[in-house]
Amino acid sequence: MNSRQQIILQMVIDRGRMSVVELAKLTGVSEVTIRQDLNQLEKRHFLKRTHGYAVPLDSDDVETRMMNNYAVKRQLAEFAASLVDDDETVFIENGSCNALLARTLAEQKNVTLITVSSYIAHQLKDTRCEVILLGGIYQKKSESMVGPLTRQYIQQVHFSKAFIGIDGWQPETGFTGRDMMRTDVANAILEKGSQAIVLTDSSKFGAMHPYTLGPVSAFSRVITDDGLEDSARRTLESQGVQVNIVPSWPLA
Repeated sequence: MNSRQQIILQMVIDRGRMSVVELAKLTGVSEVTIRQDLNQLEKRHFLKRTHGYAVPLDSDDVETRMMNNYAVKRQLAEFAASLVDDDETVFIENGSCNALLARTLAEQKNVTLITVSSYIAHQLKDTRCEVILLGGIYQKKSESMVGPLTRQYIQQVHFSKAFIGIDGWQPETGFTGRDMMRTDVANAILEKGSQAIVLTDSSKFGAMHPYTLGPVSAFSRVITDDGLEDSARRTLESQGVQVNIVPSWPLA
């Protein structure tokens, strides 16, 4: 990694999301050179590229994460929305796939959506669906509510389905999260005993993070794309989890 690439990487980490145009201006080189630098940094697993931007590998910004594998996530959201009936009350926890699901449901169904994500709530401000945003400590980067107050609010609401995001899964650990307080919120949702559904693209499988979501028996279904390895699917199904594989077809 040369000195310019070190500067680029540090700026991306510090700011969370940088465009090719911004990086070219700040470093004084062409956009072509910046794209070459970003390609090298991505190949070495220092950052990710998403539609003209560079982002850290584990960005908390929902908008940034949504742009990674966007077409796949759109298809996952469409499938998940088909499982929800009109007049149903569902909990949508957090994450980029869930944000797309919330938007899809608001466009297609007459539903009540409960969430801890202020980002999701803001995306639904001009839709007809009922939105319940639970309070708590506001995590600015993730735009999500966490903490003991959020736990108390979850205990006071009722819902038939809960769509939950994950950060990782391995056979030995089950589902895991990388943020302790957001994982605690997800576990509070699981304690309600409603139908719990993991909605995520397949890139999360094989990763491991410190905090456990679960146990696995608390989940009824996983919705993911066809990048999921057969061995992972078999393991989940052997644990009683229904796995829905959504083919990654090009969007029209």
